[in-house]
Amino acid sequence: MGHGIRLSEIVEKMDLKNLTPEVDTSETEVNIPDVNRPALQLAGFFDHFDSNRVQIIGNVEYTYVQTLTDERRGEIYDRLLQHPIPCIVFCRDMQPEDDFLELARNHGVPVYKTVKQTSDFTAEIIRWMNVRLAPCISIHGVLVDVYGVGVLIMGESGIGKSEAALELIKRGHRLVTDDVVEIRKVSDETLVGSAPDITKHFIELRGIGIVDVKSMFGVQSVRETQNIDLVITLEDWSRDKEYDRLGLEEEYTEFLGNKVVCHSIPIRPGRNLAIIVESAAVNHRQKQMGYNAAQELYKRVQENLAKKMQ
Repeated sequence: MGHGIRLSEIVEKMDLKNLTPEVDTSETEVNIPDVNRPALQLAGFFDHFDSNRVQIIGNVEYTYVQTLTDERRGEIYDRLLQHPIPCIVFCRDMQPEDDFLELARNHGVPVYKTVKQTSDFTAEIIRWMNVRLAPCISIHGVLVDVYGVGVLIMGESGIGKSEAALELIKRGHRLVTDDVVEIRKVSDETLVGSAPDITKHFIELRGIGIVDVKSMFGVQSVRETQNIDLVITLEDWSRDKEYDRLGLEEEYTEFLGNKVVCHSIPIRPGRNLAIIVESAAVNHRQKQMGYNAAQELYKRVQENLAKKMQ
């Protein structure tokens, strides 16, 4: 992605109160999904200072500063605010002194406050910034939540991805996005899929047109985001191709360097796609919970053979 988060977006999302409205923040962006609590800096230690992060003042920092002489406090504030800080947030509804706000205005550093506890606010803003700043790609496909498993359905145009999604929704599952899936790598294990704003909650069905899933099936039929746990690739049935009938070997597909379990499913008139996708999702959950049907069958066959050999 490469670009940062606009400060105005952070302020809105985290519901921050602006204490320095005079400071122009229209161009300010945050590029690092982490924060800093400037305890050491307030104590006068500025080596290795992560000044490009959101700075958070909690009870410890606030109380420490009260112990300083006015002169020392002024010096420290001045040194701190000379750095190119994107913003400073005071937690627990603590109010900075007027001297501090005056210096912040002079140095062009925006100051905010929140009623949230420091640790809660820190965890929340880091988690949210991680998602917003995660590497992102857009792919063609349909993402549905089937029994809590995020299933990404892929395949050539016109093969029936949207129709399968519609039937899954009618069966009580939830649509995240149809046609374009935005995939974000939130960690080395987790990929999160969401819809581009413009097509959110719409499905396009050939011959019918655009269907608004949310208004047709209700708010419980859609989700904003969902982890991608399983990929199902639909393909035209081919007489010459060998299909995996047991599923002993897991196949994977890769997005942004993360591997996701992948099944290729041949399409043929009369195969109910929704039920196949449901079964794949349940099977995936069973495997995660330690039960593997293919291995159970293999074990039974082996045991049966062993009996016959006796």
